[in-house]
Amino acid sequence: MLSLTPAAADQILNSARESGMEHTALRIVAQRKSDGAIEYGMGFDDTGREDDLAFKSEGVQLVVDPLCVDLMKNAVLDYVEFEPGEFRFIFLNPNDPHYRPPEDSGPSA
Repeated sequence: MLSLTPAAADQILNSARESGMEHTALRIVAQRKSDGAIEYGMGFDDTGREDDLAFKSEGVQLVVDPLCVDLMKNAVLDYVEFEPGEFRFIFLNPNDPHYRPPEDSGPSA
């Protein structure tokens, strides 16, 4: 299932605190576009639905509609700096045909 990086979890938890939504789950949705790519949406959701899949990752309560589960299998939500001072959430999802794994920038052995 979908997991969060510590950076993504920290940002989500901070946003929840700032908006008074500390005890509200983050809903993540996904749908396949006509070119096969996966489009995402997310937001705090206190409504809940009976058939939702609810779980925690890095201390963040998440909810996902069962119809989205296969699209997000083994996906990771990260929060990264693209340019100095410009941060964004990104989905690293091997189910997306346009996905390219990040290059390892660590030291080589």
